[in-house]
Amino acid sequence: MNRYEVRDALLAAGTPRHAFVIDGVDEPVPPPPDHWFLRRHDSGDWEVGAYERGEHDVRLRTPSEADACALLYRALTGT
Repeated sequence: MNRYEVRDALLAAGTPRHAFVIDGVDEPVPPPPDHWFLRRHDSGDWEVGAYERGEHDVRLRTPSEADACALLYRALTGT
């Protein structure tokens, strides 16, 4: 799964639009105050985590976009 597919899958699963921000695909302005994120790190790796209270809490950094997307999907849907 890539970041475009995970966005579509999250929306199809009923995940609220304000629950996530995906780098280069779905970046609302202004961003929601608390959300999960999927972003590209300067190293080229993918990061997944939660943004809460003004802090990015990275839960996974991986070179695999598919692995990052899978974690984001599991985190937001529980499946």
